[in-house]
Amino acid sequence: MFGIPGKQAVSITPKAAAQIAKLMARDGHQGLRVGVKKGGCAGMEYTMDYVTDVNPLDEVVEADGARVMIAPMAQMFLFGTEIDYETTLLESGFKFRNPNVVDACGCGESIKFDEKISAS
Repeated sequence: MFGIPGKQAVSITPKAAAQIAKLMARDGHQGLRVGVKKGGCAGMEYTMDYVTDVNPLDEVVEADGARVMIAPMAQMFLFGTEIDYETTLLESGFKFRNPNVVDACGCGESIKFDEKISAS
């Protein structure tokens, strides 16, 4: 919907693809849907949900056995984002490297997008 022909909306690192594929296989899900919603101290938060039915309006990105669907309302905010999966001594989870983010809260759970994108 907001993409550039021949370029995927988001990229998925091999670590993230392995984790997503594992989550898909565990309960027979079709993939993970990524979106954004209002909330948090910086204004917006990422969302991730299991998908049982693919919405025809979702942008579908596949890599190494993993499938990510981008909710229609989130496509303009997530274009160019790299999804990674990191494991440290204290935590493990998905990390979003998003060029559209201009600010984030200290905990990293809440983000603020460039106002030009939000006004679109």
